[in-house]
Amino acid sequence: MSTIEKAKIGVGVGVLILKNNKILLGKRHHDPKKVNSALHGEGTWTMPGGKLEFKENFEDTAARELFEETSMKAKSLKFISIANDKVEDAHFVTIGMLCDDFEGLPLVMEPDKITEWKWFNLNDLPKPMFFPSSRILENYLEKRVYKKHT
Repeated sequence: MSTIEKAKIGVGVGVLILKNNKILLGKRHHDPKKVNSALHGEGTWTMPGGKLEFKENFEDTAARELFEETSMKAKSLKFISIANDKVEDAHFVTIGMLCDDFEGLPLVMEPDKITEWKWFNLNDLPKPMFFPSSRILENYLEKRVYKKHT
């Protein structure tokens, strides 16, 4: 069996948290072993999110990941984006969810993965951003659901 035949496509969910025209982003750990992401992105800024679990719907994944990573509770979630995210050794379909109604303040709940959470104005975003998060935000701002990337 070839490497391509063994390869699996993953499904991830990213949560765009908005409050007063600001977005919540977390700084991914610089150590690739701690980030433990097939799409890499060490040292980048990212939205809360993670992998879809078997038989889980998008909203449940988004709420679970948001709580696990930040201790915040989503009160409403809305599908806003889909992306086909690929690097040389990994391939994910990334679902973007919008949460603009939530409870709690962001806390670093997984310090081995995320070193800090910060609010950023949509007109003054940090760099570098984790490319799946950047695509969700780009789609949201451009009022589209999908953009083909090569």
